[in-house]
Amino acid sequence: MPDVMVTTAQHDDVMALIVRELPGLRRYARTLTSDPSRAEDLVQDTVVRAIEKGASFEERSSMATWLHRIMHNLAVDTGRRRTEIASDLLEDAGERVEVMWSDDSYTVDSALVVEHAETRVLLQDALLRIPLIYRSAVVLHDAEGLAMSAVAEIQGVGLPAAKQRLRRGRMMLVTELADGGHDQDPGVPMRCWDARQLVSDYMDDDLTERQRGLLELHLEACPTCPPLYAGLVGVRAAMGVRRDPDEAVPPALAERIRVLSET
Repeated sequence: MPDVMVTTAQHDDVMALIVRELPGLRRYARTLTSDPSRAEDLVQDTVVRAIEKGASFEERSSMATWLHRIMHNLAVDTGRRRTEIASDLLEDAGERVEVMWSDDSYTVDSALVVEHAETRVLLQDALLRIPLIYRSAVVLHDAEGLAMSAVAEIQGVGLPAAKQRLRRGRMMLVTELADGGHDQDPGVPMRCWDARQLVSDYMDDDLTERQRGLLELHLEACPTCPPLYAGLVGVRAAMGVRRDPDEAVPPALAERIRVLSET
């Protein structure tokens, strides 16, 4: 009986700490996906996983760090297929932004950048165009106020790597807020118009593997394009019904044609 009481007390303590961190978890989840329902699912899955692993919580890490690490891992696991598609391009994306910023002639309109950053929709849109590993570092440190040591622990990397991700993520964010970037970065979900121009070929399986992967990455993150794509698919299916022999040629007409062909 004493052991059960201790276990119950520990469970209650963990639950109280989890509840306290829910607002921060919900903010973080909304930066990992633009779909509110998916964000809530991610929070719920994180809480469930935390409850299941409650006994493994060690106070050497803060509850916030522990929970964010669970959510980060869940997001990576959920998007593992998409990550594999773009994994070879992520490092290139980081290097490209550093090359851009190393050019002495490169600059931005700072007033425009700040104006866009203060517009919630534009800031969210810009964040979602940044690869997850860089976006996560920026959000966790600059928005949630976590120390870089905690960010490194959450992402499962060393402190130098975490600092590099933060530096690159900040650069990417400013560039995106400035003018949407220069050329479309191959490691970032494409913009809506670019995606919408490809969905017809996607339906006909007429895209390259890279185009298909980036389009799917965009469709899973964008709140507005999936309904348009679903509409295209639904209309094509409805049009296909018109090709059905029973619908296209009524039996009576088919019989008349048969009789005519025999005369």
